[in-house]
Amino acid sequence: MNSLQSKKVITINIKCITRHLLGCFFVLFSSATLGNTPDQQRYDFLLAEKLLEQGNDPAFLTVSFTLVDYPLYPYLQYQWLKNNLSKTEQILSFLSAYQKTRYADLLRSDWLEYLADNERWSEFIQNYQSSDNTSLECQFYWAHYRLGNQQLALNEAKRFWVVGNEQPKACDRLLSALVLSPVLTSNLVWQRFELALKADNKALASYVQSLLPKPDQLIADFWFQVHKNPALIQNSQFLSGNEQQGRIFAYGVDRMAKTDLDLAITVWDARKPSLMIDSQTVQQLERRLALALARDQDSRAYNRLNQLVVTDAEVREWKIRVALLEQNWSHVAQALAGLTPEEKIMPQWQYWQARSMVAGGNLQQGQAIYNQLAEDRSYYGFMAADAVNKPYALADNPVLVEGNNFQLLTETADFKVIEEFKILNRDVEAKRQWWFALKKLSKEQIKIAAKLAQQWQWHQVAIITLVKADYWDDLALRFPVNYLSEVQKNANRQDLEPAIIFGLIRQESMMDENAKSAVGALGLMQIMPETGKQIAHKLKESWQSENSLFNPDINIKYGAFYYKQLLSRFDGHFALAMAAYNAGPNRVDKWLPVDRIVPADIWIETIPYKETRKYVTSVLGYATIYQHRMQRNTLKITSFLFDVRPH
Repeated sequence: MNSLQSKKVITINIKCITRHLLGCFFVLFSSATLGNTPDQQRYDFLLAEKLLEQGNDPAFLTVSFTLVDYPLYPYLQYQWLKNNLSKTEQILSFLSAYQKTRYADLLRSDWLEYLADNERWSEFIQNYQSSDNTSLECQFYWAHYRLGNQQLALNEAKRFWVVGNEQPKACDRLLSALVLSPVLTSNLVWQRFELALKADNKALASYVQSLLPKPDQLIADFWFQVHKNPALIQNSQFLSGNEQQGRIFAYGVDRMAKTDLDLAITVWDARKPSLMIDSQTVQQLERRLALALARDQDSRAYNRLNQLVVTDAEVREWKIRVALLEQNWSHVAQALAGLTPEEKIMPQWQYWQARSMVAGGNLQQGQAIYNQLAEDRSYYGFMAADAVNKPYALADNPVLVEGNNFQLLTETADFKVIEEFKILNRDVEAKRQWWFALKKLSKEQIKIAAKLAQQWQWHQVAIITLVKADYWDDLALRFPVNYLSEVQKNANRQDLEPAIIFGLIRQESMMDENAKSAVGALGLMQIMPETGKQIAHKLKESWQSENSLFNPDINIKYGAFYYKQLLSRFDGHFALAMAAYNAGPNRVDKWLPVDRIVPADIWIETIPYKETRKYVTSVLGYATIYQHRMQRNTLKITSFLFDVRPH
């Protein structure tokens, strides 16, 4: 029986199980005794699930007993055991027998919570394994506290205390014990108070304030007032004072800078010398003010960044960007010289090194760097290639799967689970199992897995999997040309290059037509439902529902239309329209130059938002690669870029 037939039969039996459970049970169970084929196991699995859902434990256990060698047996047992957490012996047996499965960790977490709820602390400690689950970690140290190891528990509790937001409810007992102990110092209380205010968690800050001595509560009251009205830091009491006043003053400046950067800098520079402020706070605030100037594209930014005593990667990079905005190539060269050796060899900064040399008259050295960088398959490599009129380096070396390597991979226990979930049309569980399985594979095996995902038309999974293998040269896998007819049709409708639409799709969803972002954007081109509704209205089409955006034809039609609208709004400038597609047109309006023409590469490099900056360079690079994939090598990357003019 082939896969399609299997799925049809399974669908029929799901209906059978739903409508006539008892009859199905006898038919399937009797047939199971006649032959334990994969199809029969799938039917029995579905029956067992239904029995479990109905709470028929005896029948469930009888059916599941026939499935011990079925790949989804551990999953099925986990589903039963998580509802029977009092069965210690069976749980321990499961954790031992299936410790390498994904379900062992899931069951352990459920069971540990059960043990904590029932205050079985010795068993909890014995079976706890380190994880990033804050609730379980808090309960682990509370278990130590209850069993007499109080000093260890309270010392560890400090880590859970020094945060600006509430911890999970499971941490309450441990933190309450900390509050009642001498381990909680006044300094720790002030730390959490300040962190809570920075997170704008006024309720938590009020609670923490109540733990302070009465005189300190009055100081905290004033800190609250500064939080609400940062202008209070201009009061005369801030002409001198103790270290606590210095911290409140610095906090107020930081808060004021979010709404009035100029005033914040003026007040800071005037009052800072007369206040007691620790050097770390001074350095942190100086850094934030300098970076805020840089992102605001303020002419004072370069000098302010240059005066910082301590620098990091973000400061060093923004120093280059503000020098680029000035189009001061001497400053650009100085800022580039301040990069670390590791940063200097990055394609991004190699490009600007070459650009600054050519602009400064050092043509030969600049072109030498361009020539070397042109071998890199990226936005910066393509820009360098155009600068020296070289063809693009589009190295395409597909992953070759030799012999029976596919079979060897799919016959592993983890991949048998994945395939079963696929046959049962449970892609969510299949993909969860996929990411779990990858953790156990070597880089070579991960490459084979990527090719397997490609065969299964799991394009997003294939792309991400290949990244985990640190392999970049399989262009067909990394840049699939799915939905070609829809892309070409809508490119013609909107008079767009198909490669641009492909570049947007590749960046937005990695070819996953069911993609859904955290903010609710849907489908291949990640369209918000409200935007989709507006586009449907403009196209004089009836709006069906947000689910229609999972339809590739509708999604690409709306995405291409929206991008063309943005292109028209920004006078045909591809990079501005791309930035607007990501960050919104109103933000891009604010980023346009006021009094000078800015070259496109400089404008892109100085976009204030890191996400949008990366977005634009990625889409341009992807569009260039898609031109090659579609055998339309007519346009250069610089064909999409021209000077950005003042608005």
